[in-house]
Amino acid sequence: MTHRSLFASAFVLALALPVVASAQNGGRIEAPDVPSSIAVPEGNVAFLQTRGYGTQQYICLPAGWKQFGPQATLYPQNAPMQIATHFLSTNPQDGLPRPTWQDAHDGSRVWGKVFGLPLTDSNYVAPGAIPWLLLEAAGTAEGPIGGEVLAKTTFIHRVNTQGGVAPAGACTVGAVALVPYSTDYFFYRKEKE
Repeated sequence: MTHRSLFASAFVLALALPVVASAQNGGRIEAPDVPSSIAVPEGNVAFLQTRGYGTQQYICLPAGWKQFGPQATLYPQNAPMQIATHFLSTNPQDGLPRPTWQDAHDGSRVWGKVFGLPLTDSNYVAPGAIPWLLLEAAGTAEGPIGGEVLAKTTFIHRVNTQGGVAPAGACTVGAVALVPYSTDYFFYRKEKE
């Protein structure tokens, strides 16, 4: 296989991944089973399901460990190629640092803010895992060449969490802890009329 045909094959695969990710369950993504406290408001539908692997980042302040952001790579279900990244960045709409998801293929982004209260109920959240969350889009942006996969996002679920909890006990001010975690992220957009 030539370098050119290898590149073309990779490009076609990259374009197909959002379709693969949304083609689960016969083209429909089933929203996760969550309690009403973190249910997505009516009129929004899941359009992308991913699994994120990375770290929750903490810094030790005089009062103890304080989270300062995530760093993760997101993959579509049953596909071995990265579909997005997750990190902390400044939201241009309000100038605040917020959790950010950026599509790996078209560069579109969404910034989230927690909507309601984090879910810590042990009937849902595994021992030693960070809470489940419903986040509302606090800002979105198209990619540099007009891509808009994540720019249509209205809400994001963080569910099925594993790990990521701050270290226990005392710490030395200024110390940093990168705690491994994984989770499912579901992305929602307005339902088409």
